[in-house]
Amino acid sequence: MTLIDSDPDTGLAPLNFSVTRSLNGKTPQQRAEILANPGFGTSFTDHMVDICWSTKGGWHRPRVQPYGPIALDPAAAVLHYGQEIFEGIKAYRHADGSVHTFRPDQNGRRLQRSARRLALPELPVSYFIQSLRELIAVDGDWVPSGADQSLYLRPFMFAKEAFLGVRPANKVAYYLIASPAGAYFTGGVRPVSIWLSEDYSRAGKGGTGAAKTGGNYASSLLPQSEAYERECDQVVFLDQDRNVEELGGMNVVFVYKDGTLVTPESPSILEGITRDSLLQLARDRGHKVEGRRVSLDEWRQGVASGDIVEVFACGTAAVVTPIGTLKGADFIDEQPTGELALSLREELTDIQYGRREDTHGWLVRLDA
Repeated sequence: MTLIDSDPDTGLAPLNFSVTRSLNGKTPQQRAEILANPGFGTSFTDHMVDICWSTKGGWHRPRVQPYGPIALDPAAAVLHYGQEIFEGIKAYRHADGSVHTFRPDQNGRRLQRSARRLALPELPVSYFIQSLRELIAVDGDWVPSGADQSLYLRPFMFAKEAFLGVRPANKVAYYLIASPAGAYFTGGVRPVSIWLSEDYSRAGKGGTGAAKTGGNYASSLLPQSEAYERECDQVVFLDQDRNVEELGGMNVVFVYKDGTLVTPESPSILEGITRDSLLQLARDRGHKVEGRRVSLDEWRQGVASGDIVEVFACGTAAVVTPIGTLKGADFIDEQPTGELALSLREELTDIQYGRREDTHGWLVRLDA
């Protein structure tokens, strides 16, 4: 379950970024108004990172430039063949004013794994982390300081070569944009209701489920709409053997009455960095942790018998979300809620915001 921590490209020389400042950036007053109530994913900072890649030139022309539209040829491969991946990571303002991020090496490696699956070039982890630092060096004032606020960083990569033909693109673009984010739960963390999708699958054996690519999320939109129609907040998917996989954008964790935490594991599930961190904190407390197949029957029977005492979902945006209801076409199962999920959430966010000691060395300062 633990992701690899070694950095294979530590010896690479840093990229030499050029910086072009925006002439139309927000004024300090405008920025303060946005940061007072940032929402999520609706406002963006003044700049973005852009790095090119080609089969001949490798990674080149790194730059920080004004945030704005991206010019694409109508024949760009991403528009026709979906060669695209992305990541999600946050920057946190600590009480002393410094800016940190959380386990960026793991996001960099997951981006590499996604790139490998989508036949895209693998951005070195050191370049990935440098891109975060370069953007913060210009847009650091956009990192909010309010309770549970952060700057959401969205790195993404896509095939930009103009051609019509089914092959890996020879020209690729890597970008990094940022959006200030408010508290995910404005009224406090609350249990969510989950719709069980039995007509649609998120991924299949040998597919792209373990990659963070837009197509996976696009295919979840229709079942997510069905969830909304049934007054549910999220949708959960099964594999072909009716084993639990994950929600549309979050991992699932089951807590058993003996204190064991079990999370579904398969080659088609995206490896969650938040999940991995929460499970490590649980291990630190003495809990047993298992990654294995969990059938829908085990879930429902475990709740009914009292063997499962808590169920929660986790991901970068919400961190931890207790699951309060599982709804299917012919059943509604109320889910047990407990204190462990929220306790782990508090511990993890305390580490991220610098309120608790980081004993695992997960934090990386970006503004130094």
